[in-house]
Amino acid sequence: MMIRRRTALLGLAASWTLGRSSLALAAPASRPDEPRFVVVLMRGALDGMAAVPPYGDPSLTTHRKALLLPEPGQEKGLLDLGGFYGLHPALSGMHDLYGAGQFLPIHATAGHYRSRSHFEAQDYLESGADQRMTSGWLNRAVASLPQHGTKPDGYGLAMGLTVPLLLRGSAHVGSYAPAAAQHPDPELYNQIAALNDADPITGPAYRHALKARSFSEAVMAPDAAPNTPDQAKRKTDNFTMLATAAGHMLADPQGPRVAALEIGGWDTHAGQVGRLNGPLSQLDRGIMALKNSLGPVWDKTVVLVMTEFGRTVRMNGTSGTDHGTGTVTFVAGGPVTGGRVGGTWPGLKPSQLFENRDLAPTTDARTIASGILVEHMGLPRTALAQVFPGAPSTPMEGLVRRA
Repeated sequence: MMIRRRTALLGLAASWTLGRSSLALAAPASRPDEPRFVVVLMRGALDGMAAVPPYGDPSLTTHRKALLLPEPGQEKGLLDLGGFYGLHPALSGMHDLYGAGQFLPIHATAGHYRSRSHFEAQDYLESGADQRMTSGWLNRAVASLPQHGTKPDGYGLAMGLTVPLLLRGSAHVGSYAPAAAQHPDPELYNQIAALNDADPITGPAYRHALKARSFSEAVMAPDAAPNTPDQAKRKTDNFTMLATAAGHMLADPQGPRVAALEIGGWDTHAGQVGRLNGPLSQLDRGIMALKNSLGPVWDKTVVLVMTEFGRTVRMNGTSGTDHGTGTVTFVAGGPVTGGRVGGTWPGLKPSQLFENRDLAPTTDARTIASGILVEHMGLPRTALAQVFPGAPSTPMEGLVRRA
């Protein structure tokens, strides 16, 4: 992948958006040994108890027996995380990282808000403040990080034309919009051709137009197979493509230090067991692709994976879950003190649930982010009040190994 820099016109980060995934980058490294930080936003609210089921809690089956996978050691069962928790089998790459001590799930986490609205909760998650703001906590962190000979043309490189709130703010970065991102996947043309094929007017006109653009008959055939191995591999998922691109740029000694990615598909109101396999597999492939493309720089990188809120403890009437509160947060990377499950488990008895429906949160997600920023990125503790206005003053400690 060839990527060239250009100066930003808007003075803020942008993102390369492909489907429900996007990527933004900021803060160039002027030294190859500087730490890197990647934030992944899971938009749609991940069910933390599906990704990291607390199968050791006897109340779990009472609430959601039909949603549970077999326990570790059984066929198609969970991956073991030490005897009380299991990991969804779609996260096999992360389980390997767990075994290597580089993956740390933190359970019963939540933002500082109690909104169950996706849009409102995502705004609060990205602003990191007790009130809605026009800047994001990651941008404010970038602006407060120690700079080592920062280049005059900005703090780094971003890809695309839009920007998540997480990276909006005063920190100046460059932007890049790849031309390929402006063209639909060939499969979309195939689907449009199939829809118009029977129409005596639009069918021939559309086929003629595609031929003029050098599309083959195979692409335009109404019964063209959309999932040949090459096509499936090529369109495996956009998140993996973006994670790979991010890793290559972060690995460049003159590249960015900070990246933000997004991945959707977590709003599982119905048919949750089947619907979660796809996004969980994409997340797992993306994180492993990021690791592989970072190469040795993985040892200097921490990845924080967050979602706006969790989902209800009890299954609903359509074999899914509704908007909740407590969830799971993932921390991965070479410096991470993983191989364990963090957080304080609140229990699932009716008296222990939040508002008699949700997993009760025991950890403010901002303490996790601030702990990484301070211990790993070198953010001064005095800057935390600016990065996370109103947040607890004490960041979580022990998330990463001291250099």
